[in-house]
Amino acid sequence: MDYKEKIAQALANAADMPAEQIEPMIEVPTDSAMGDYAFPCFRLAKEFRKAPPMIAAGIAEKLELPECVKEAKVVGAYINFYLDNARIIRDVLVDVTEKGEAFGSVDIGHGRNVCIDYSSINIAKPFHIGHLSTTVIGSSLYKIYKFLGYNPIGINHLGDWGTQFGKLITAYKMWGRRQDIEDNSISAMLALYVRFHDEAEKDESLNDTAREWFKKIEDGDAEALEIFNWFKEVTLKEVKVIYDMLGVEFDSYDGESFYNNKMQPIIDELRDKDMLEESDGAYVVRLGEEIPPCIILKTDGATLYSTRDLAAAFYRKKTYDFYKCLYVVAYQQDLHFKQWFKVVELMGYEWAKDLEHVSFGMVSLEGATLSTRKGNVVFLQDVLEKAVEKTRAIIDEKSPDLQNKDDVAKVVGVGAVVFDALSTARIKDSTFSFERVLNFDGETGPYVQYTHARCKSLLRRADFDYKNHEKDYSAIDNKEAFAIAKLLLGFGETVQRACEKSEPYLVTKHIIEIAKAMNRFYFEHRIISDDKAATAARLMVADCVSGVIKMGLGLLGVGAPERM
Repeated sequence: MDYKEKIAQALANAADMPAEQIEPMIEVPTDSAMGDYAFPCFRLAKEFRKAPPMIAAGIAEKLELPECVKEAKVVGAYINFYLDNARIIRDVLVDVTEKGEAFGSVDIGHGRNVCIDYSSINIAKPFHIGHLSTTVIGSSLYKIYKFLGYNPIGINHLGDWGTQFGKLITAYKMWGRRQDIEDNSISAMLALYVRFHDEAEKDESLNDTAREWFKKIEDGDAEALEIFNWFKEVTLKEVKVIYDMLGVEFDSYDGESFYNNKMQPIIDELRDKDMLEESDGAYVVRLGEEIPPCIILKTDGATLYSTRDLAAAFYRKKTYDFYKCLYVVAYQQDLHFKQWFKVVELMGYEWAKDLEHVSFGMVSLEGATLSTRKGNVVFLQDVLEKAVEKTRAIIDEKSPDLQNKDDVAKVVGVGAVVFDALSTARIKDSTFSFERVLNFDGETGPYVQYTHARCKSLLRRADFDYKNHEKDYSAIDNKEAFAIAKLLLGFGETVQRACEKSEPYLVTKHIIEIAKAMNRFYFEHRIISDDKAATAARLMVADCVSGVIKMGLGLLGVGAPERM
């Protein structure tokens, strides 16, 4: 099934070069008229001491084409390969059918542990639209790594430490009611937090009171801890509803507070290695001329995010012996990760190279940065519920007789939001727009889901067991079916690239292309006819497409309803 590998071997034999050197050079032309694969000879000019077109012509003369290739043409410095369409279509469909949910999956992970730190919500603060990217990117990477044979470990590094808790307790003691928080949860805590900042602008002594309350938490004061732990309990209860809607799970909820007693050994080691240097009363690690020093201890002896992240990394390495440790955090923290990654490297630990910051763009609200302090947030739960509500209205209008309307509306509505968040390269900034996210036209999650449901509908309508029926593969020897076969063939490679680049959107784009190709096939060819053998072959296409789309959606964290 690996046609690229077979072409590489044929080229290697003709050029007297290792196939391993040839294969990475083979390209897939954007214009199918230029072949299904192309080998550019520019890089061989220095080694062969000839002009690239002459190299291409010389290699082509010696080529013995593998059975899967119909012909090869020299175009300038390129050798273009055209596959045997009928053979490829049949081979791919048989392969998808036989492998089922394992199609495209290659055990490159061999069970190695990969820690993925994502979502990392803040206790007592709203789960807003700005948290969507880290949550769905991390969750998708978790699924992709698992698909490729790794053992992913999902970590929700809770923001459960800092002076903000002193501020919140101060606000609660002054203006809050327990029943309000029990009834309204994070909304009530957000209102108190916003009020604190408004009042503190007029009365700076409130900040002193807040610091005192946080000091009580650090010192283990019974009342302070009771309120602090209650805030955590209320927050996690509410956010679990959102995680359940998104289908997101974690293996660990160890947050910042968990590492409070694990930082001192790191600080001691930095001192023992003469890496800590006093600077204006603080203690820092110098990182060279290109990177600013990493602050380990503030002037008052307090630790920082970098200190806790160092402690967390060492704990994870000791506990999980990870092959990789990913941090799905916005690009605003690029310098922070660069700094403490460098500290680990300078400490002499070679696993520093296995730490990866998976950065992503910021989400703004109509040009304004989302701000908890100002109460300028869009609650993610509101977004998801509005998406489900709109989907249900569309179903009532277009499919009034559909069974399980509420279930389908949830899968499609939530899926639309997740799919949208994973539809572009993660590094891009975006402005949140209800209109765009809830627009079900075009290259969207609902479009792909509908294609899957259409395939399932065809299989139901045919009402016969096509798998055990003779198939006339000549009925699908056409450009539309070949386009589908090539996309199905490329699914596994796309998933691997998404893993290598930490870019789930590559999977999103690929299954959109599969859906578009399937719809072209559907409109150009009658699927169900009196000719059972031809029908069986076309149904095989529909079944394979539905299976791969479902797998692709699953890797994104999106469901695939069978009826819409």
